[in-house]
Amino acid sequence: MWNYTTPGIPDELFERSENVPITKEDIRSIVLSKLRLRKKYSVIDVGCGSGSITVEICLQVNSKNVFAIDSDRNAIELTKKNLDKFGVSANLLYSKAEEVLPSLPAADAIIVGGTKGKTEKIIELCISKLKKDGRLVVDTILVETMYKALKTVKKQKMRDIEVTQVMIAKGKSVASGTMLVSRNPILILSATK
Repeated sequence: MWNYTTPGIPDELFERSENVPITKEDIRSIVLSKLRLRKKYSVIDVGCGSGSITVEICLQVNSKNVFAIDSDRNAIELTKKNLDKFGVSANLLYSKAEEVLPSLPAADAIIVGGTKGKTEKIIELCISKLKKDGRLVVDTILVETMYKALKTVKKQKMRDIEVTQVMIAKGKSVASGTMLVSRNPILILSATK
């Protein structure tokens, strides 16, 4: 299915659902680089959505150490389909992040792709779950979510804090050539415990 060691699986290779978001391939590549993964790492994906990031993580680390959380049953089912499609597995948790995070083992890296409006609480729980020198990455389209996440990581004394805005445009063929079509800007926060 995906015979490469590099991240950035094309979006069209994933099973999709209109009501479940997918992190686009270019953004996934950046997110994975910010996570700074190693083969034996334990990783938590909060708000896994379609599972595109979960799949890419499982291709990088031992999948028995990967936990994917979502409170939307459709998202969990779609993540399962995508994991199966790419021949990997993860621990899927159909639950609210704030309810299940306390019971999970400490993690080397955590990606937060959705907080359902509970940004500060979920970020605080994620930080408490990170091992020393663990990486936290938050990706969002909302400025308000980024503000809350940034405020929380600063309050929790995280280090190597970085905020990146990514604006991707993709080429689209038109009658007279190729035009660039912009995608939504994405904000990515990364920090080390």
